[in-house]
Amino acid sequence: MQQPNLIISSLDLDRLERLLETLPAQQAMNHPLQGELDRAEVIEPGDMPADVVTMNSTVRFRLAASGEEHSLTLVYPKDVQGDPDRISVLAPVGSALLGLKVGDQIDWPGPAGQPLRVTILEVLYQPERAGELHR
Repeated sequence: MQQPNLIISSLDLDRLERLLETLPAQQAMNHPLQGELDRAEVIEPGDMPADVVTMNSTVRFRLAASGEEHSLTLVYPKDVQGDPDRISVLAPVGSALLGLKVGDQIDWPGPAGQPLRVTILEVLYQPERAGELHR
């Protein structure tokens, strides 16, 4: 399956690159998120389409293997704080969600190397859509 196009805001890109810089070099270099950032189209927060998953967006998605649907908020690791409704951008599914739009599917390495197919069903909340451009 061809990987879908990704759109990331310039603000998210700056923050995520700084986050990756805090990881041990080998881990940062091999983290799947780095590859996603490298291939993403970068736009200004005010130009973000309303149906794209950005940082701090709440997204409803389906895992193909189980058919399970989840609604989670994509956050930075420091913001997870044990909240089951939040997922870190450094978690396998978290990295997969970033930059996708409603209707996109992506195949992603999951826990224990098992591939995950993730389908974006709905962006329930997006900071840029809500006018929060500098959150």
